[in-house]
Amino acid sequence: MELFISNLHRAIFPKGNVSRIAASHFSTRSEVANCFVTLGVPINSDQETVRLAFIELVKKYHPDSKSPYANAVKFQEVEDAYRKLQDKFAKDRFNVNEGLGEYGLYYEEKGEVEHPDIEHTAPQHRQYLSYDGLGSGTPFQRFKQYNVHKAAKAVENVTQYRINKLSEENPECKQVMKKESKKKVKDIRTGFGMDRLVEDLIQESISRGEFDNLSGSGKPLKPTTTENNPYVDFVTHKMNQVLIENGFTPTWITLQKEIRESTEELRKRLFKLRETMGPVPLTEKEDHYWQQITTILSDEVKQINGKIDTYNLLVPLLHQQMLHLNIKKESDEALYKGSYKKVQVVEMKNNEEENTRKKKGLHRFLTSIFR
Repeated sequence: MELFISNLHRAIFPKGNVSRIAASHFSTRSEVANCFVTLGVPINSDQETVRLAFIELVKKYHPDSKSPYANAVKFQEVEDAYRKLQDKFAKDRFNVNEGLGEYGLYYEEKGEVEHPDIEHTAPQHRQYLSYDGLGSGTPFQRFKQYNVHKAAKAVENVTQYRINKLSEENPECKQVMKKESKKKVKDIRTGFGMDRLVEDLIQESISRGEFDNLSGSGKPLKPTTTENNPYVDFVTHKMNQVLIENGFTPTWITLQKEIRESTEELRKRLFKLRETMGPVPLTEKEDHYWQQITTILSDEVKQINGKIDTYNLLVPLLHQQMLHLNIKKESDEALYKGSYKKVQVVEMKNNEEENTRKKKGLHRFLTSIFR
């Protein structure tokens, strides 16, 4: 019997396959251990520890960060290690929970599928199977309507959760909620009756022609969506409208204003300093003074370029991005195009006459010697 079992085991699991499976298993374990070492956390750490370590290393090694340790190769190693560990955690959760049943997050269909006696037919009361059967119109319009429904449902769920939590913590609040619910039902009935009464009165007034003298009579209603951008859904449009009414300004707009003001101020200072010097070419003293000015203003240009980097990361449109300032280019523009201090003509003539007088005196002295 034992001989038969051993032969059967050899037939099912050959020696080469067993060694190959064991080698792959150990190589996978070593790769996982190396991933833990790459992220700088102990082996077999939980998912939250790995996530926090990954965030810290991203801040340290990301090429776009201004960290002195920024390294693209090291960042790629950290990212690969983190993704491998995430796959490992997902597989472990699936193995432990066994897919969490048919409606779980990690459910996988079995090989054998039970066929029902009758073929499944879609419910007749649902016009669409996507988006929970909500909305009407084109798929894009139904997608927008479904987003509005989800947002309203989420707000309702949050409010109901807070109410239930308060009622559980305070029994007196629960009694008050019951009384308010009864009162609310009564108010709804009263309000429904009032709405019907108001609707009847409106219809009577319309039939008598009392609304014909209104300014908007016979005209279509204004559209509820934005006319400028039809691709923005209603919820986003309303959120932007609320932010604008409350005085909110996006960060990239304030940065754009600061960059323009700083650049204009820098150029004004350069042109103002240029007015204190003479025409090109500059004297040795003026040239040395101009070089000192550009060196001092280079620190201010670095600060402006840092703001430009932040602005380029935040601006939503590519054509609105800005280029860095170049202090050499700005100083040359001010030097050659800016106004300069004019030297008086009288002083220049006096200097020329004095130079010619000195040259003539030297010439006379030399001729008198050689005679």
